[in-house]
Amino acid sequence: MSEDRIKVLFVCMGNICRSPTAEGVFRALVEQRQLQHVFHIDSAGTHAFHVGEEPDPRAQKAASERGYDLSGIRARKVIYGDFEDFDHILAMDSENFAILTEACPEEHQHKVHYFMDFAPHVGERDVPDPYYGGRYGFERVLDMVEEASIGFINHTLEKQKS
Repeated sequence: MSEDRIKVLFVCMGNICRSPTAEGVFRALVEQRQLQHVFHIDSAGTHAFHVGEEPDPRAQKAASERGYDLSGIRARKVIYGDFEDFDHILAMDSENFAILTEACPEEHQHKVHYFMDFAPHVGERDVPDPYYGGRYGFERVLDMVEEASIGFINHTLEKQKS
């Protein structure tokens, strides 16, 4: 992992819906702004239910319809070393935030945040899990992830300037 890039890890429960969507959207927005040299991007789950699997086909379809490619992403579980390796660990909801903060060593607690805190205008802190919902759930996740991704990029770039 490149030491000079800002390392960002998106985390949900199984790493097949929300966090790979966030990874794919964030990566595309970073590429649009030609900031690939600034960020290292990954995603993981707090549970090992789907390790090695592709993102949910419904998540891939909804993302593809907006121009995002999730096909190269494979699910993995958060490991202890992630807390040291990543600069920002962005939880999709309160359940995964709690799991992350409980597992995270004290010296790395400052790295764990709610992803939606970077889009306060949306008015929600949790990205809802679309797994058991219909098509609209995946669209809503994309809307929220796009807003938070833009907010996080802007926040990070502003922080670098100061």
